[in-house]
Amino acid sequence: MTIDRPQLSAFLRRCRDRVRPQDVGLAAGPRRRAPGLRREEVAQLAGMSADYYVRLEQARGPQPSPQMLDALARALRLTADERDHLYLLAGHRPPAGAAAGDHVAPGLLHLLDRLTTTPAQVLSDLGDVLAQNAVAQALLGGVCTVSEHGRNVVWRWFADPAVRAAYPADDHDRYSRMHVADLRAATARRAGDPAAVRLVARLREASEEFRELWELHEVAVRRHSRVRVLHDLIGPVELDCQVLLAPEGDQRLVLYTPPPGSDTASRLALLEVVGTPQFTNVP
Repeated sequence: MTIDRPQLSAFLRRCRDRVRPQDVGLAAGPRRRAPGLRREEVAQLAGMSADYYVRLEQARGPQPSPQMLDALARALRLTADERDHLYLLAGHRPPAGAAAGDHVAPGLLHLLDRLTTTPAQVLSDLGDVLAQNAVAQALLGGVCTVSEHGRNVVWRWFADPAVRAAYPADDHDRYSRMHVADLRAATARRAGDPAAVRLVARLREASEEFRELWELHEVAVRRHSRVRVLHDLIGPVELDCQVLLAPEGDQRLVLYTPPPGSDTASRLALLEVVGTPQFTNVP
């Protein structure tokens, strides 16, 4: 299959024009000449450089990878049919089977944008961050939405020591076992799935801690827990983590809510004032 650059360019422009800034949690601002997103905003939402996206819209860019296309589909709020069309225009076969679970329904993305005071994320069962709202990004940080494992919370927990600095040291062992037990359950459901096999193989190669925990064969689907985050700007915060599973089981909506009687809600409100996120993972 070959890329159809003119049609891909036209399709991207049309999709960008119909997405309003407020649909994706951005301020509309007074100086917009058109109601849709700017190119730079699409690039930011998709986790790619503005120059790369501009070249795609100008029909002179390279052939985007499936990971790039997934990120664009989420940023532009594409339906499953529109995502498949995007793949075909870019010269790729649309994802099928388990890989199709990476596509987040526009209605769920709309819900994320409306949860303005509650941190929320959509994760795959393997731990890929597929989408998050603005307050989750401010609290937990942005993640790479393009590379295969760069957006995976399990990979980042075991492969990037800097990530753990955002969480109390006496919680690390519990978070590690929780990650591994949940991943063990997911890989059993996805038996033979190449993405699951690659992730486990890479983790086993990168982390001795992961290898040792993996050999314990502990299994536990994550449904609820309490997490503590050490934020440089608003200080330590404690949150109740509630995991709502999709009917198919390959995606989950994760909500981080203030424990009753805590001051977490008022401190989360400060994030709207203090701004830029610093962290890149969440247990």
